[in-house]
Amino acid sequence: MRPQTEELLYFLLCTAETFIRPNWRNVNDSFETWAFRNGLGRRLVQLDRQKLIERHPAPDLSRVVRLTQTGHRLALGGRDPTAQWGRPWDGNWRFVLFDLPTHRVDLRRQLLRVLRRHHFGYLQKSVWATPDEAGAVRATLGEAKVQPDTFLVLEGRPAAGESDNEIVEAAWDFTLINQRYEQCLALYRKNPPLGPRLAEWGRQENAAWKNATLLDPLLPSALLPPGYLGREVLRRRKQAFAHIARSMSAAIS
Repeated sequence: MRPQTEELLYFLLCTAETFIRPNWRNVNDSFETWAFRNGLGRRLVQLDRQKLIERHPAPDLSRVVRLTQTGHRLALGGRDPTAQWGRPWDGNWRFVLFDLPTHRVDLRRQLLRVLRRHHFGYLQKSVWATPDEAGAVRATLGEAKVQPDTFLVLEGRPAAGESDNEIVEAAWDFTLINQRYEQCLALYRKNPPLGPRLAEWGRQENAAWKNATLLDPLLPSALLPPGYLGREVLRRRKQAFAHIARSMSAAIS
């Protein structure tokens, strides 16, 4: 996705997913001015064609656009945290074991990239874990184009009595994940600045959010470790965005 497109989706997200198309009456020296000067109208048309935004169905709100479900997910970084935390878990783990020839370094790197991109947990060099069902695991591994005889997916419970919390702590670094979420919380301790400084705040906030969620597996709620900050950060983020939306609506009125 182009950086400009990503930035506009973020803007729509942080203004409560709706935005009044700018004209000479409602553009002021704020985040809106930044958007208008960067060809907002043309970019909105492109987002509409990509089905990332939609116009409000009410005739008197025809100048209002909002994110579609796909646009909303992309604006969040590609995954919806609330949906991810709320997904069901059947209580079984899927362990991916693989053994690749030593001369296939490129294939090993490709497989590891796929596992990391899909947020599998790292237990040891060739053993990774996920709570998601086996069909999704095999589809993920298929992206790396490895042969079926080079890896094995085991489904079930550990036989030695390891707890789910112990597996989570071993597979993902939630200390680092929380440290990244702390950077988000630091930006929410005061209301977002309005006017020209809002654009820079938005860039910092979006970068901090992406930095945290890129590492976070967004596990089902039953597996989230004690002290996990992700849900609190999302709550505070929504509060910050609501403040921005209210302030901008008041300025336009």
